[in-house]
Amino acid sequence: MGHKLKITGWIALGALAGALTTVSLQTVARNTLAPLPLEELQQLAAAFGLVKANYVEPVDEKKLIADAIAGMVSSLDPHSQYFDKKSLKEFKESTSGRFIGVGIEITQEDGLVKVVSPIEGSPAFRAGLKTNDLITKIDDTVVKGLSLNDAVKRMRGEPNTKVLLTIYRKDENRTFPVTITREEIKQQSVRGKVIESGYAWIRISQFQERTTEDFVKKINEIYKQEPKIKGLVLDLRNDPGGLLNAAVAISAAFLPENAVVVSTNGQTPDSKQVIKAMAQNYMRRDSADILRTLPADIKKVPLIILVNEGSASASEIVAGALQDHKRATVIGSQTFGKGSVQSALCLDQGYSFNDCPNAAVKITTSRYYTPSGRSIQAKGIVPDVMVDETEEGSPYAALRMREADLEKHLTSGQGEEKKDPAREKAREDAIKRLEEESRKPVAERRPPEFGSDKDFQLMQAINQFKGKPVMVSKTLVERKEEPKDN
Repeated sequence: MGHKLKITGWIALGALAGALTTVSLQTVARNTLAPLPLEELQQLAAAFGLVKANYVEPVDEKKLIADAIAGMVSSLDPHSQYFDKKSLKEFKESTSGRFIGVGIEITQEDGLVKVVSPIEGSPAFRAGLKTNDLITKIDDTVVKGLSLNDAVKRMRGEPNTKVLLTIYRKDENRTFPVTITREEIKQQSVRGKVIESGYAWIRISQFQERTTEDFVKKINEIYKQEPKIKGLVLDLRNDPGGLLNAAVAISAAFLPENAVVVSTNGQTPDSKQVIKAMAQNYMRRDSADILRTLPADIKKVPLIILVNEGSASASEIVAGALQDHKRATVIGSQTFGKGSVQSALCLDQGYSFNDCPNAAVKITTSRYYTPSGRSIQAKGIVPDVMVDETEEGSPYAALRMREADLEKHLTSGQGEEKKDPAREKAREDAIKRLEEESRKPVAERRPPEFGSDKDFQLMQAINQFKGKPVMVSKTLVERKEEPKDN
């Protein structure tokens, strides 16, 4: 099991269109393939032959086959995906947190590419792109009708080359062009600082290859500056997830050794695992356990975790594990609800995913469960204390997409889904509020930076540590899983 976790893969944010994914990288076991439906395969072959013989123009046979595989896999759920040779290379590169591109986390909305967040310090960040911006054209190509994967391919390229993005900004009701120079994106996934005497904040924006090392380094810096920490805030807001072994490591930093972090359950024996806080489950092969260099106090320091609707997958695993073990108080709003595991499987016989030369698929193989057995899928983690984004509330929470909103989403597997009749009314109110906000000057609409003294949820967390009153949300309630259309 330890080896499997060491090669587990990436959640690339875009909650939202198959981009949020925790991946287990495996070799296809050929002797476990299901019997083939010969009659249906004959129909597929017949369709292929008819298209090849009768289509108005000559067709590329390899592209037809690739598109057929892509269609089959993508029809399963929002997180299953086919990788051709180029997209396979890009997917592998993303696990390091380094790639050539513009530096945005994206999803799809109404056939357009939506900016979830510009990566801090990236070309897109410097160019002024904002959350919720819609990309309508990439160079001369209209985005409408492109798959998310195709859009990503067009935005990536060689370093120092330019790409022209046409942006529609809803809240300003305007369309404008932005020319961005591609460069190698090196995302720093861990930030932190002492907020005030005795209280510190550490933020993980994504779980990447270096997240554990950077986390340990930052924690040691904080303790060197402030040896007597009375409360630590672990900020996982808008963290889309990432590498499972990094999530296990961060959980293990705060939990007793061998404590259960997460379990998985699916159809095959390999999909049924109980993953514990053990070095073999998060360290690279033959490397030392870097968590041993953390201050001993980290195991008992009072801990608060901040989450919101953008906290997904690996970040939900961490929040759920520490919440179930009563190691941390979770504050904020209900998380995204990405609780399924995707296995990345090479289509070339005899190759592991890491060595896969040509093509692969990423398919959903199991669900995640917290240590107490709660399914994360389509439910998410419900905070112990619901706290709004601002003192005025969370007026746009109803507009934010969660796993349960995705077409063809996998259900939780735990009971009947319930529809919230008040949700549409909340959405209408949020849209009206957004229209009113769009009329204000841009400076007044800029949200406060995470970790600043104007970060309302962070300030409420500090109040919680101090035993002061916490402004609990009057509007946020647990959102039930909504019915899935058949």
